[in-house]
Amino acid sequence: MSRVGKKIIVVPAGVEVTLAAGNVVTVKGPKGTLTKKFNEELTINVENNEITVARPNDLPAVRAIHGTTRALLNNMVVGVSEGFKKTLTLVGVGYRATEKNAGLEMALGYSHPVVINAVEGIKMTVEKNTTIHIEGIEKDVVGQVAADIRSKRAPEPYKGKGVKYSDEVIRRKEGKKS
Repeated sequence: MSRVGKKIIVVPAGVEVTLAAGNVVTVKGPKGTLTKKFNEELTINVENNEITVARPNDLPAVRAIHGTTRALLNNMVVGVSEGFKKTLTLVGVGYRATEKNAGLEMALGYSHPVVINAVEGIKMTVEKNTTIHIEGIEKDVVGQVAADIRSKRAPEPYKGKGVKYSDEVIRRKEGKKS
């Protein structure tokens, strides 16, 4: 049995979970509303502010989605109650970011500015020109936006310059020996 799949999801106060036909789950909370359709082979129960996910058999395809379904449901509950946040740091001389039209404009050492357009449901803020905060209620979208921004100039191992996650450690390499 899946260790993750067996865990019970506790629904916090202020969050409302509704289950419709076809395993369509809607989660409403102070930060917004999320709706997702899950595999119909799994049994999702919502009772007494607790969500449980059960599987009918041990077929490999059903086992594979058991823990994933529970994790996605938990992310929905956490997203509408607390939200998700990623922080990026710009490291390098002249590297900076500014907010433009709800999106970002960054100087990353190229001959042109790098523009990141606004994404629906995502709030991007810049602090001290070198720190970018990305917030939203969908964990996967927040992570994807952060990864897209990081990919514009990934940190390099010799000087450590680039866009990195705030908690990321760059493994540094020694330069060329003469």
